[in-house]
Amino acid sequence: MVQSRALVIALILLLSTTLPEVHSKSIFEKDRRDWLIIPDAIAAYIYETVNKMSPKVGQFLVDAAQTPVVVVTRNFLIRETTKLSILAEQLMEKIKNLWYTRVLGY
Repeated sequence: MVQSRALVIALILLLSTTLPEVHSKSIFEKDRRDWLIIPDAIAAYIYETVNKMSPKVGQFLVDAAQTPVVVVTRNFLIRETTKLSILAEQLMEKIKNLWYTRVLGY
């Protein structure tokens, strides 16, 4: 039982999120650049499951996910993955443009 609690805490810390933020975002939202939405959804599911079994542990997980270290790390990851997403979108536009102009001759 102690190992499973430690595993849940470790997962929440790795996925780290705030619960209202998860429930306000859609995983399938188009034009979404935040790659962490799926881990956020998983973290919310884990939280809901743990909270049903033990509200005290659930509150601990919420508090742990909102510590400054976790929030700063998560914000950094969001910022960097957003930059990568923008670059990937620009690359796809350039490839599409080359395809239309060079290959298809439009």
